[in-house]
Amino acid sequence: MSGYSELRDLGVRFVSPDGPMLIASAREPLFRASWTSTVELLAGELRHLEAEGIAIELDMEERMFRLDGLPRSDARARSDGVRLSFSSKWGPLRYETAEFTGRWGEPGWQQNVRAIALSMEALRAVDRYGVSKRGEQYRGWKALSTGTDPADSIATPEIARRFLARWGQGINDTVEAQLNRAIRATHPDTGGDSDEFRKVMRARELVA
Repeated sequence: MSGYSELRDLGVRFVSPDGPMLIASAREPLFRASWTSTVELLAGELRHLEAEGIAIELDMEERMFRLDGLPRSDARARSDGVRLSFSSKWGPLRYETAEFTGRWGEPGWQQNVRAIALSMEALRAVDRYGVSKRGEQYRGWKALSTGTDPADSIATPEIARRFLARWGQGINDTVEAQLNRAIRATHPDTGGDSDEFRKVMRARELVA
């Protein structure tokens, strides 16, 4: 599918949302750019953050996604909301917006992906001045604990498979391979996030 190759190379998976999406603001976009340029910008920012387990949640039904995790060419979203989550060198990060609506023939969710990519670019710019040396500007975007076991969000085999799909690599990939990558990426002994690791372990129980 045109415009998606860089995201595919990074192992990005497009999935249905795990929870409610933000209510759209229906604001007209402030920018005009091709989807290809948006993908290039987002991919560059994800590489800078050494992102792994990347998932882009779109408000679409499961049938709107292809087997390789990309939206179908005729995919239609129920709303324009987008949620991006991944593990990074600064810990787990999550960005979400439903600020913009579609325009110039592009769906609103693509406009919101660009809004997230531009926000990530702006955060990275803080590093230029030497004040931020340990990713301090990203702390407000970390996935915060709710005080409950984070593994509780992985409640069914379907959710477990969707969660593990973040570590998918192609059409012929297996759940077992995704699970092995997820364990390596999130294990606390190798610098992974303990909450994400607990989710992976819960997912392993459900798909075994």
